[in-house]
Amino acid sequence: MTRKFWKRTEPLDHAELARLLPAPSDPRMPLDRQLLLEEYLLNEIRTAAPAPAPAPAPTAAATPAKRPLRRALLIGVPVTAAALAAVVAVDVLAGDVGAPRLGPASVEAPVVPVEEGSTLQLVSTVQQIAAAASTQRTPEPKPGQYIYIKSKVSYLSQSLNADNDESTTWVQPLHQREIWKSPDALSGWLDEPGYVPEGGIGLGNDNPHSRPVNGKDIQGEALSLSYDWLKARPTDPEALLKGIYTTVSGPRDRDQQAFETIKAIVNEQLVPAPNAAALYRAAAKIPGVVVVRNSQDAAGRTGLALARLDQKTGERIELVFDRESFAYLGSRGIQVKAAYGIKPGTVTERTAVLQRAVVDTLKERPAPGRTA
Repeated sequence: MTRKFWKRTEPLDHAELARLLPAPSDPRMPLDRQLLLEEYLLNEIRTAAPAPAPAPAPTAAATPAKRPLRRALLIGVPVTAAALAAVVAVDVLAGDVGAPRLGPASVEAPVVPVEEGSTLQLVSTVQQIAAAASTQRTPEPKPGQYIYIKSKVSYLSQSLNADNDESTTWVQPLHQREIWKSPDALSGWLDEPGYVPEGGIGLGNDNPHSRPVNGKDIQGEALSLSYDWLKARPTDPEALLKGIYTTVSGPRDRDQQAFETIKAIVNEQLVPAPNAAALYRAAAKIPGVVVVRNSQDAAGRTGLALARLDQKTGERIELVFDRESFAYLGSRGIQVKAAYGIKPGTVTERTAVLQRAVVDTLKERPAPGRTA
């Protein structure tokens, strides 16, 4: 989620900006990546954008604290998420008024009834989900091939009036996201129109935007959570979960991070059947995980969900499964407790996996309906 501060129409001086904006972090980004990001941001600034529509009058009167930034996890490629966050920062400094410019104009967040989760059917539900996953046939990508995932996604943003501390909650309109990843996660491509540079952006070694160093592209960040990493993991749920915990860090709730890491894997990775079954059993072992009987993904498909509430943010993340086939459909984030100026029932994110396949070349799209 991103947050944008704004005043009326008068320009902000340096002191006011210092009060409104958080202290800068130290991302330790390589120099070549910094130059790339600066060039992209300058192009964004030079490009004239249509004036945003006036924002409706805010309805929430609470004084929200600053909510942690969270968007789609780009496994092994944090520079892309950093670039997206930096583009938002340009909008803040430009002093735009109204909905934050995150690609196409944002829309008001939907609000739905909040259903209470339960642990009563957690064991039996996970057994059915794991059994279904274990029977799936997934192709094994060969060296040189790419894992292709096509999704429909929407994430939340929020604007805050610094004069009266009133906030308005927005979401991106539902849009398409396509990602290609090599099995070792060293190369790939992301195409998310309106949210990354036109035509997409390279990930790792195949990034054409990278500035060569001694004639070689900048090395991608090899990581955990790649297809190769997952395939090498034990299929014992407890051992697998222990490995997932080693990939999380930072001040946030480690259990919530582990659950959201599992969500990121099943959203944008090809998981071998034995590992998929173990992954869902591992999710059920995370403290606080419950079953929600009614949920919905970004494609409007309804199902049941494995879910976990982040006690600090008040947001519940739900992994949605088909009620009959128990196949994974997508995810949903919903605000359960009022926090940060966001009222209960607000849908904070929606994703839907539309196609998952193995292709021979980067940026190759599989035939419609072909799914791994």
